[in-house]
Amino acid sequence: MIRILVFLILGSMPSIKSRKIGFYYAHPQNRFWKTLASVYQEEIGKTIKDKIEFLRIHHIALYDVLKSCDISSSSDGSIKNPVPNDFSDILEHSNIKAIFTTGQKAYQLYQKYCYPTTKIKAIPLPSTSPANCPKGIDEKLKICYQQIKEFTE
Repeated sequence: MIRILVFLILGSMPSIKSRKIGFYYAHPQNRFWKTLASVYQEEIGKTIKDKIEFLRIHHIALYDVLKSCDISSSSDGSIKNPVPNDFSDILEHSNIKAIFTTGQKAYQLYQKYCYPTTKIKAIPLPSTSPANCPKGIDEKLKICYQQIKEFTE
């Protein structure tokens, strides 16, 4: 069996827009894709297919800490009754080099519900959500997200 080296980036729970479209970081004001494009100094296409290809080339996997929860709108602060995802299959069939979380809530949920089982420390990154990104934060995000790329160098 081939075990592919990947970097797992975990959000807490998809936004309303992401749930509607069925893919990660779909809100047009979310800076996730823009930040990764800046870190890797590459254009990332607009389609889901383009984004999947970018992730594949860079060995990045996206997932969420939570399988389900009660959430109001897209607000991480409103999360109640969280049910974590089971990472055993992912960990068994891939070679996770690092786990990153996007935002403090994803990090806190991972630490509480997932770390006791996975025993893999997560590296918290700032949220790219438009709710948590004031103007002028693009350079700070790039510096923080640069850690992802550094794992491959």
